[in-house]
Amino acid sequence: MKASQLILGTQRENPSDAEIISHQLMIRAGLVRQVSSGIYNWLPIGKKVLQKVENIVRSEMDKAGAQEILMPMVQPASLWEDSGRIDQYGQELLVFLDRHENKFCLGPTHEEVITDLCKNLLTSYKQLPVTLYQIQTKFRDEIRPRFGVMRSREFLMKDAYSFDLNKESLDNSYSVMKEAYINIFNAIGLDYRVVKADSGAIGGSDSEEFHVLADSGEDLLAFSDKSDYAINAELLTELQEGQDPFSLEGKPSPDGKGILKLKKGIEVGHIFKLGKKYSEVLNLRIQGEDQDINPEMGCYGIGVSRIVAASIEQNHDDKGIIWPKSLAPFEVAIVEVNPKKKQEIKDKCSEIYQLFIENNLETLWDDRDKRPGVKFTDMEVTGIPVTVIIGERTLETGEIEIKERQDEKPKLVSHQDLISLIKD
Repeated sequence: MKASQLILGTQRENPSDAEIISHQLMIRAGLVRQVSSGIYNWLPIGKKVLQKVENIVRSEMDKAGAQEILMPMVQPASLWEDSGRIDQYGQELLVFLDRHENKFCLGPTHEEVITDLCKNLLTSYKQLPVTLYQIQTKFRDEIRPRFGVMRSREFLMKDAYSFDLNKESLDNSYSVMKEAYINIFNAIGLDYRVVKADSGAIGGSDSEEFHVLADSGEDLLAFSDKSDYAINAELLTELQEGQDPFSLEGKPSPDGKGILKLKKGIEVGHIFKLGKKYSEVLNLRIQGEDQDINPEMGCYGIGVSRIVAASIEQNHDDKGIIWPKSLAPFEVAIVEVNPKKKQEIKDKCSEIYQLFIENNLETLWDDRDKRPGVKFTDMEVTGIPVTVIIGERTLETGEIEIKERQDEKPKLVSHQDLISLIKD
């Protein structure tokens, strides 16, 4: 794509109300623009990144055998009354009346809706186990929206729901989803920990959270330096009779492997064993082998839009975003520099652009009539992994300047080595 045709939306200065790095850089890089408190427009660059997260999530969910559906954002409040959660959620549940005085709410989650849906979809134990998922907008009326899309009121989420005949089958479905989550975060390229967690308002028995390690995180994690052991530090101190969480640093890990390290984490995923909490209260019954049963349920959420922010918190420098390759909006940018021989330079840019397209490289061609410094700054703040610089030197020597995002200086490469170097 040509930059002259792209709504780039970059800014030079940090917005005054942005408290954390991801919020600052998402505004400066032109990923989002605020509509109202905790509600954001996603601009073209941001939408490309968001879609890449969606694609990774969707791919792994499909591999795990889950089936994609789409449920409505607007839900009858009566379902929440039937489940008993309408008061439990409190003011974060946005409730309103339609013109017929019927009460509805904007869904912060979909346990009630999926359970109601499956009353008609699932009739026999022979249909189990089954897992259904969606990637959809949620709304949670946060008392204090902050940190940009990290804690917004409207957000994009993947939520999945499993239905099983018994607890043993639920354990298996839960394990399959946990493995899918591990694959998702590995594919994105994040430094994360799986943490034993409290089930909170969702309910159920066992639950685990997936936390991206970052200084801006709201949860303090304690994890072993020699194993997969990790837990919310506050939960561990509760077990150890009110010990100060920060005193855990350097203590032996409870699993006997290594010592504990402390770091803040951003919750980006949460998986639950719901048991029969919703199937019983909402009367989801299916034909069992001997008698009708309430199926065992699991719930599995990923904050798709939050992952974008969490990735930036983990991958940035003082110039801007440093995307993992899996999320970069473009793989490579072509920048025209000081074109005294304007048409010749444009022709060379066009040649290289076509070469990149033929090799399936997502390419941004910065053909704007702007100073080189402006162009380079925009490529850095948006986090394009590789910038190819085309100027008079290229015409004179045949060598091409390329600069990788984290390198201080560009290097010269031959035309023949260009593709292999970028793809590596």
